[in-house]
Amino acid sequence: MVNISDPGRGRVLHSQGYNWVVAHSFSGVYVHVIFSTKNRQPFLKNEDFRQDVHRYLGGIAGRVDCDPLIVGGVEDHVHLLLHMGRTVAIAEVVRELKRGSTKWIREQSPVLRRFQWQSGYVAISVSFREISGVRTYIANQAEHHSRRSFQDEYRAILKKHGIAADETYMWE
Repeated sequence: MVNISDPGRGRVLHSQGYNWVVAHSFSGVYVHVIFSTKNRQPFLKNEDFRQDVHRYLGGIAGRVDCDPLIVGGVEDHVHLLLHMGRTVAIAEVVRELKRGSTKWIREQSPVLRRFQWQSGYVAISVSFREISGVRTYIANQAEHHSRRSFQDEYRAILKKHGIAADETYMWE
């Protein structure tokens, strides 16, 4: 888990939260993004490597105009809490997160040359008031997954947010 404490890039910290320093356009869109390794392979089992992947994902998010508030996960999936930029679409951000990190991960070791992320993802809107709770949830992934599988977590999140899903291709 990587906790991003200074989002920077055009923002100033106020006692009530982060505000954009932009003349006329503002964004208050926060999104919780979750995706797994293909077939939930435990490619991220090594804690140091996992932290490096989380940092790398946070860097990619920043380059596509999204502030990563926290990036975390366990050996087979990641969670990101992003403050979306004003001009980016969620699908574009996720595509770039996966593309860029896959390329980098594959360069790290011959063992990782076949690394892939699953093709799908879930992206859930987060209200400003929920940010703290989502941060805590992401920070505690290791503890959380000692009791609950990724599949059960994914189903519960979809159900909680009223998202109907056909599981036929969900667990690739």
